Amino acid sequence: MADARAAGSRAEQRAATRRALLAEGRRRFAEDGYHGVVLAEVAQAVGVTKGAAYHHFESKAGLFRAVVAEVQRELGERVAAAAEERDDPWEQLRAGCRAFLAAGSDPAVRRIVLVDAPTVLGWEEWRALDEESSARHLTEALTTLVEAGVIADQPVEPLARLLSGAMNEAALWLARSGTPESLDLTVSALDGLLAGIRRREA
Repeated sequence: MADARAAGSRAEQRAATRRALLAEGRRRFAEDGYHGVVLAEVAQAVGVTKGAAYHHFESKAGLFRAVVAEVQRELGERVAAAAEERDDPWEQLRAGCRAFLAAGSDPAVRRIVLVDAPTVLGWEEWRALDEESSARHLTEALTTLVEAGVIADQPVEPLARLLSGAMNEAALWLARSGTPESLDLTVSALDGLLAGIRRREA
């Protein structure tokens, strides 16, 4: 029994250390950018050795990859939550898209996901993480709208990729411009774009 308790305690300690490294890494990546972060300093800030940090993440790139995945997951949850506040499927799509664009004002999303991740991780890996989070919600929303006849019957995957690409480009632009006016202009343009795929009789 004592051995089981000890093993459980060690597992909890390892999990706590990993969470602390993730949180500190996230804070520093958001503030200083990928190239301004030193893994040994992240470890020191949370009171563990550099070896412990390497044990959990293997490298600074490994820590960054884990932070990106965490922020992407939260972004997907934010998009889904915004959509779920609406009852009408069309308004769910609009609300989710607006939430995705507005998330660029979050320093962690802006610097980590939109600015650094595409170059540090590479386009393919960055896109794969996006597919697992917010892009998946977009595909589900479009599928619902096609099935309901709100959008003309068509293959959803290419439409989802077209919209996702436009949204990512807009979010990247917003991350670099960073003004409230830019967000308002982008949301207005988004509404025009979405209106163009809606069936007139819907």
